[in-house]
Amino acid sequence: MAKFKVPGGHPPAPEEKRGAEGTLKEGIRLFRLKRWDIALRELLQVKTEKFTPEESTELAYYLGLCYTKLNHYDDALLYLEQVVTAGQDVLRVYQCRMTLAYIYVITNRSKMAEFELKRLQRNGFESPQLYTTLAYSAWLQKNTKNAVELYEKALDIDENNTTAMNSLGYVLVDTETDLIRGLRLCRKAVDRKPQNPAYLDSLGWAYFKVGELIEARTWLRRALDLAPQEQEIRDHFHTVTGENYAGGGGKS
Repeated sequence: MAKFKVPGGHPPAPEEKRGAEGTLKEGIRLFRLKRWDIALRELLQVKTEKFTPEESTELAYYLGLCYTKLNHYDDALLYLEQVVTAGQDVLRVYQCRMTLAYIYVITNRSKMAEFELKRLQRNGFESPQLYTTLAYSAWLQKNTKNAVELYEKALDIDENNTTAMNSLGYVLVDTETDLIRGLRLCRKAVDRKPQNPAYLDSLGWAYFKVGELIEARTWLRRALDLAPQEQEIRDHFHTVTGENYAGGGGKS
């Protein structure tokens, strides 16, 4: 594995470090402030010679989370797996397995994601997050039936879970399995979180699938105004309108 380079390519500023070494406590403080790049620099300077096993595991935990937040997934896997192997804190192991599964899904390793999630399931850790991640993995593998069943399980646990609500709605309309229910679920998710571009995109796509082109265009444009860089939303907008989104309502 190549040596990690700090984002931006510059060393920590003097005010961001204390002498030649960082401290675990300061790294955690910076992580909680969501200053993930600076927190990582701090944690990488921590001297571990006198650490207890518990302290070493805690350091690995926060390093894994920092790397995840900064999208350095291979480095994140290395540290998160150390926490899982140590197995000292049941809830922390649960969180790390969920994070591992998330990384495996977004890096197109769905089978490995399923392994982590099903292991949690066997150990009695059931949650909407577990089922929605399993469902998304199934959806990526084009297993629509399984994806629907898993999203339904997430909603059985928490009927107000907007991730499951939106995702199930999208699957139902995209596959034209149940257009009316799918549209209703997408609408409900947007009502609860009206500034979420993924939910706005799903609703726009649902309206397109039921033939309401004006509504589809309206909601997809709102989604793009919030997340103009998202290629899937741009593709949906182009499919519905025949236009390439250029911002501000014009054609590119």
